[in-house]
Amino acid sequence: MYICYLDESGTRESQANSSHFVLLGLAIPADTWKVKDLRVVEAKAKYGLQKEEVHTAWMARDYPEQATVPGFDHLPWPDRRRAVLGVRALNLSRPRTREKQGALLKNYRKTEAYVHLTRVERRNCLEDLATLIGSRKDARAFADAQDKRRTAGVPGFDFAFEQVVTRFNTFLASTKGLYGLLVQDNNQTVAQRLTDAMRKYHRDGTMWRRLDRVVETPLFVDSALTSMIQLADLCAYATRRFFEHEESDLFLRIYS
Repeated sequence: MYICYLDESGTRESQANSSHFVLLGLAIPADTWKVKDLRVVEAKAKYGLQKEEVHTAWMARDYPEQATVPGFDHLPWPDRRRAVLGVRALNLSRPRTREKQGALLKNYRKTEAYVHLTRVERRNCLEDLATLIGSRKDARAFADAQDKRRTAGVPGFDFAFEQVVTRFNTFLASTKGLYGLLVQDNNQTVAQRLTDAMRKYHRDGTMWRRLDRVVETPLFVDSALTSMIQLADLCAYATRRFFEHEESDLFLRIYS
């Protein structure tokens, strides 16, 4: 059996900042999960993240508070963390609109786990994980990447999900009788929608073929607790940045 972990990158709304939306499935043989999961934990441990969720988009951005800490790059990790959190607490105490305060709080909450790492170190962590994915010759990735500027009227997420499911099923059909299972990041806004879609595919097939190798409806898990969903997130981010900004480093590490 193959387990296919699904995640997305970019937003589905056409008016949002990103011009592209990507839904990606990263599939691995079920009997190799334990070893692969251990390798991910080991790679994250080098950066003090073994118990943390790797969320690529939040790791890849700049943290301007680090530049205000004298000699930040040369401080031990605990001192870096204390210094950055102190600067952030001071920033939050300054008056601003409720909307801006909410955005700042979200940014700080999403990036708190990584503040002890410089941007170079965070990038190195993502590159290590991307290289690890690319080294897995028994893994497969299936993605649908949409340029939202050219897909007016297309139901982005539904179309992408049907594409990825169909491609995963087609791959399984080419193997020696293997079946597959979908695992999705737990998102209450799409859980029922995806479950209903899969039941329809099982009954009627997708637009392109009968669904005969993928079993069950998607299982929903907490990405903070599931390393493979975090790797799917990295793959989806790398794919979106490749199409959106022609950034190739992470993408080419994964592509093989």
